[in-house]
Amino acid sequence: MPDTFYITTPIYYPSDYLHIGHSYCTVAADALARFKKLTGHDVFFLTGLDEHGQKIAEKAAQHGKDPQSHVDAIAARTTELWRMMDVDYDDFIRTTEPRHERAVQKIYERLLATGDLYKSEYEGLYCTPCEAFWTPTQAKDGLCPDCGRPVHPEKEESYFLRLSKYQDWLIEYIGAHPDFIQPRARANEMLSFLRGGLNDLCVSRTSFSWGIKLPFDPKHIAYVWIDALSNYITALGYASDDDRLYRKYWPANVHLVGKEIVRFHAVYWPIMLKMLDIPIPRQIFGHGWLIIDGRKMSKSLGNIIDPAELCARYGSDAVRHFLMREVPFGADGNYTHAALLTRMNADLSNDLGNLVSRATAMIAQYFGGILPAPDIKTELEDALEASLLALPGEVETAMDSLQFSSALASIWRVIGECNKYIDQTTPWLLAKDPSKRGRLATVLYYLAEAARFAAILISPFMPRTPKRIYDQLGITEPDLMDWASLKSLSDRTAGHTVTKGEALFPRIDIKKELAELAAPAAKAEPEPVPAEPLRQDTQPATITIDDFAKIKLVAAKTLAAERVPKSDKLLKLTLDDGAGERTVLSGIAQWYAPEDVVGKTVALLANLAPRKMRGVVSEGMILAASDDKGGLKLVTLDGDMPAGSEIG
Repeated sequence: MPDTFYITTPIYYPSDYLHIGHSYCTVAADALARFKKLTGHDVFFLTGLDEHGQKIAEKAAQHGKDPQSHVDAIAARTTELWRMMDVDYDDFIRTTEPRHERAVQKIYERLLATGDLYKSEYEGLYCTPCEAFWTPTQAKDGLCPDCGRPVHPEKEESYFLRLSKYQDWLIEYIGAHPDFIQPRARANEMLSFLRGGLNDLCVSRTSFSWGIKLPFDPKHIAYVWIDALSNYITALGYASDDDRLYRKYWPANVHLVGKEIVRFHAVYWPIMLKMLDIPIPRQIFGHGWLIIDGRKMSKSLGNIIDPAELCARYGSDAVRHFLMREVPFGADGNYTHAALLTRMNADLSNDLGNLVSRATAMIAQYFGGILPAPDIKTELEDALEASLLALPGEVETAMDSLQFSSALASIWRVIGECNKYIDQTTPWLLAKDPSKRGRLATVLYYLAEAARFAAILISPFMPRTPKRIYDQLGITEPDLMDWASLKSLSDRTAGHTVTKGEALFPRIDIKKELAELAAPAAKAEPEPVPAEPLRQDTQPATITIDDFAKIKLVAAKTLAAERVPKSDKLLKLTLDDGAGERTVLSGIAQWYAPEDVVGKTVALLANLAPRKMRGVVSEGMILAASDDKGGLKLVTLDGDMPAGSEIG
């Protein structure tokens, strides 16, 4: 029997249509689910919508709709978005479905029976957008500590969960299970929250009606977060007549959630399950945000990016690749159209597209479109073959750690090696010498096999592109497209009919494309910009605290360092930023040898846009100080400061 793997996204709150930030998490879950299926697991992938609560009722009223009509429209658009983005979920749960409502009512009855649910009166501060309760100490200056919006006092009869009873248990559990909350910085945040004292949680409301009625006290409705969190087991049939999926897949292997809702998943949810004597999930992973100009996406700020428009313009594979490649999963990442287009040109057109195009064109030209069997090998083939055979293991290690960008970086490193191999072997020169035809056959065979390896390994991230590659390589056999076939180069591909097809990803004129994307906005009347006098000194202009808030500085541990070939200035650093590993190029080679840097905790500018240098994508910048004599010293942190700790 294959191992089971259960993965979930948060169920999104449909106060409005979903944006690319929601797509980031959902594509990550889909890529992991597809990868686990590729490697032989029995996978269940759940996503959906959290459709109850005061905010939904208010938003529906603003649009002149009843709540059900409002969420029905958003649900239809959401499922269409996931279809466009090739998200292959196993179930799409909606909390307004009868199967979910019945199970939630049974969960409340079981909580009541444990004695951990009791009735009292709540008086405190409530944030409607976050559907969260706060104490005056937590809501400093009358603002929600999560979203910064004003809170308002609430006083009503409510049911409470005895969270305080389980505070010490959860602290001990987190300490004993270091993988339970990831990245590590999120675990540290939750431990700090718990050690500050855990209050009992208000879990019912009487001041509005859009929710699930408690069966033993119908004037109360279920608190939206208890309602929502329960979806992870109600979708599997928990507390129903058919709980086969629950018995097969629970506990979840991983809940993927945004960092702003880690507390609900890593504190309230495991305690609730403990009360019910249900195993808790194996891992909660709190990923970062996709941000625009240093700010989280928000319709009120007008900085929403619609993923449906991007997919319609560039194709879902290009968008999915960007989302998983650009930012280490767990960290915040800045979205710009320029970054998307640059990544498409660099990775998809120049690297992957170039490999497939050159390989198929030369097979067609020099061997009449029939892939030859390999003949004369050299150490170049030995090196390329070693890289290809090691690649699946590297990708699996990265995927098991939810480091999607690292997995793709490994794949693209080998694609880069393949393009370099073409330049080293110069098949166009070999073709001019009949005595070297055996050598030419070997080169083209290795390129075709490398393209096949790439097609299989990118399939979880880019579901549409592999078939286009297989079609050009003439591969139709399923067992040449599966994970097991990556254990060795196949001698069965020789003899296949190869056809040079259309370019996988035609190169984009970025300047022209950005102008077209900006055209609608350019029609708006520009706001007058006040003139600023020229500065007569060499000092940089002053900035505001809002400008500084756009900068994300974190502590990063240097895991490895090496010189960049053909560069006297650059070191290639592998850093642990608390959310995973990332590569940073730094011009410090004149002052530091690689071995001098390893082990240092440096200050990392983590949200600097990635830049490709010397064929390597640098994902940030480390800080250093220089003097007027040409000296340079790294900015390092004293003591055992955890990777990912924020600086500022």
